[in-house]
Formats: sequence, structure tokens, C-alpha cells
Amino acid sequence: MRTDDWITRLHDLQRRGELCVVATLVENQGSTPRDAGSKMLITADQIFFTLGGGNLEFQVTSIAREMLASGAKTSRFERFSLGARLGQCCGGMASVLLEPLGQPQPHVVVYGAGHVGRALVNILSTLPCRITWVDARASEFPVVVDPQITCIVDEEPEGTVPQMPAGSYFIVLTHDHQLDFALSEGILKRGDFRYFGLIGSETKRKRFDYRLSGKGIPEEQLARMRCPVGLPDVRGKLPAEIAVAIAGEFIAAYGAHSQVVS
Repeated sequence: MRTDDWITRLHDLQRRGELCVVATLVENQGSTPRDAGSKMLITADQIFFTLGGGNLEFQVTSIAREMLASGAKTSRFERFSLGARLGQCCGGMASVLLEPLGQPQPHVVVYGAGHVGRALVNILSTLPCRITWVDARASEFPVVVDPQITCIVDEEPEGTVPQMPAGSYFIVLTHDHQLDFALSEGILKRGDFRYFGLIGSETKRKRFDYRLSGKGIPEEQLARMRCPVGLPDVRGKLPAEIAVAIAGEFIAAYGAHSQVVS
């Protein structure tokens, strides 16, 4: 494995805001499947490169994913005897350093690639967050987008709501009130979002509250829907002005959550 291979892959993971653990074989005694200095990158659902396979790699991967799940910030040093007990016949000893890298980044889901959606995503792309941008119209997306942005073209955008990870920040800005309603229903029913903002007026808010309550969504869940979306003190009707108000509210919501977690 060339040094620049794992560095390039690590850089790609960090650019996308994906947490990982770097496992390095720092010492080997006797017969081991790989030489000291070998590296493996482990994310929550992927493995890049290898420490030689077998049960050693299985154990390292298991420890790394425990670290990711618990939000560990400090490194761990583990020794493995590559004998029958570990299910390997090398007979050597391997020492592995596991280093968690990257900071958790909020996942923002923006529905709508119209004027306000484009202005908002332009702002969000300058922040440390991962963005999923959804619209039924492929022509509305820019030809080139930043690496942390994933564009999804779907004729039925509401069908993508269950696919989004738990703890996402949802912002609905589509051109279609009926689609807005379908998206709102899906987001509120799954309930595991950290933030949900919906563009619209106070009148739209009242109408949606009435219709959504008729769909069985309780009042306390409806209260979590921010509509009209955006900081109320940031006024203006231009797409850029609306986008600034929404981005400000998202930053405030994320900052409040970060303080609670820390």
C-alpha cells in the first residue's frame, strides 16, 4: 500500500464529513500477516485497506466501530496474540493503534432547488456540514456542486424522507404546497429529526397544523415544525435574504444541540 493511497482516502472521508478510525499496525513480533506501518481505515459501514484479514481484522474493526458509536475522542492501543485463541495460526504478536479522526458534522436535507433553495445551499456549503439536496427537476441543480453536497433527483421526493439518517436537519422549500404537505407529514411521523423548517406564511402554518393533526400527528410534534422558517428578525423577501434567515436559524439549532451534547 502506497502512503498516498490511505492519505488520499482519509482526505476524501474528512472532506465528506465522515467519521473514521485509522488502525495502524505499530509493532509486530514473530509471524504476522502484514508488516508494521500497515493501515486500515474503518467507518461505520465501510473498510478501506487491510491489516491482513482474518480474526485480527475482525477484532480491530469491532473495536473501531465501538469507538465510533460511542463518540470516542482518544486513541486506543491494543495487543493481539495471533494464536489459536484468536483463530489465526501465524503465531506472532500484533500491536495496533486505533485513532478516531474527524468531528461529527450535521446532516442537512434541503428539499427544493428553486431560487431560495439554491441561495440557501450556497450558504450551507461554506459551513462544516453534509448536505443532501432533493428535487424532482434535474435541470434545477447546478452543473457542478461542492463535494459535501449529494444531489438527488426523484419524481416523488417525499419517498426519500425515510432514507435520510436519524438526527438530520430538514428544510423544506419546494414550489408545491401539496408536496410540502407530504414531506411535512413524512418528516413529522418519523420524528427523529433534530430540526425541521418549512417555508411559508402564518396562514400556511395554521392550514398545515389542521391537516396534519387530522393525520394523527400530536400537538407536541407539530410544535417542533418551524414555519415560517427562518430567524424572524432577519427580514426581506429576496431569495438571498430568506436564505440568510434560514441559515441563521439552522446554525442556532445546531449550536444549541452541540452545547447539550458537550
